[in-house]
Amino acid sequence: MPSLQHAVVARVLPRLRPPRPLEDREALHRDLVDAQRRAQEGPPARLRRGRTGHIANDRGFPVFGLGPRGGAASGPRRTLLHLHGGAYTSAADPRHWLFATRLGDALGADVVLPAYPLAPEHTVEDSFDAVVDLVAETAASSPGGLVLSGDSAGGGYALAVAQALRDRGLPGPRRMVLLAPWVDLTTSAPGTTAAAARDPWLSLPHLEVYARMWAGSVPLSDPRVSPGLGDLAGLPPTWMCCGTRDLLQPGCDALFDRGEAAGWDLTYAVARGLLHVYPLLPVPEARLALRQLVEFGGPATAA
Repeated sequence: MPSLQHAVVARVLPRLRPPRPLEDREALHRDLVDAQRRAQEGPPARLRRGRTGHIANDRGFPVFGLGPRGGAASGPRRTLLHLHGGAYTSAADPRHWLFATRLGDALGADVVLPAYPLAPEHTVEDSFDAVVDLVAETAASSPGGLVLSGDSAGGGYALAVAQALRDRGLPGPRRMVLLAPWVDLTTSAPGTTAAAARDPWLSLPHLEVYARMWAGSVPLSDPRVSPGLGDLAGLPPTWMCCGTRDLLQPGCDALFDRGEAAGWDLTYAVARGLLHVYPLLPVPEARLALRQLVEFGGPATAA
């Protein structure tokens, strides 16, 4: 049964983040771009304290890095690279940084979080190859191993990148973490309409509009934007979670079924009654998810 804190968040969150009107697409475009420009770039100041940090701008977009609080753990260097969610239209916010640094600290890992270009001004084609190269280079320079993680849209992006790394024969992650990943931008998984009715936060019409913005001229079925429809063989061991009050659950269910058929080592935690990306929310269930992730990710980054 969901916690009392989760029940409060489920009631309050949709009011704090109401969906934008879709009728005027030009106004929607302006609203999204304005919000991106107002967003704080990089980690919040409170998370930078007690850590080493860096920023790189040589890929056409900023890539932020933070060391674990208290310094690196003993042994080979480990890295957690997180691709943030936000329907490919919203910048990373403090929730993404808090999750990534908590997991990074628990693993004794450096955290890397790229601020990849967003729709509607950019499409997947503007950053995909650069993100693939970033992940490959990070994996190659992390002797303790790379954990590639992503939430929501970032989870779908992480899976698409892992498929590209495999196909191109490039270094990749030892483990992946996918938090309620958006892996099918066609929104064609059976049960999606019913799942949308159970979800108090996400809006199916909005996701359909944002999907088209992100894909641009790329078909929605292309694995770069819908990796759940792509080849799932030969991927690293992965931990995935999704709540049952999440519009994206049918896509995650379908991914698990297809992955199992492909022989993918995919652990799937279905959280009864919980919201979208619950590990990022201020609820007790997030602490349990973090413990599960540390148990999963720790051995993966050992030498």
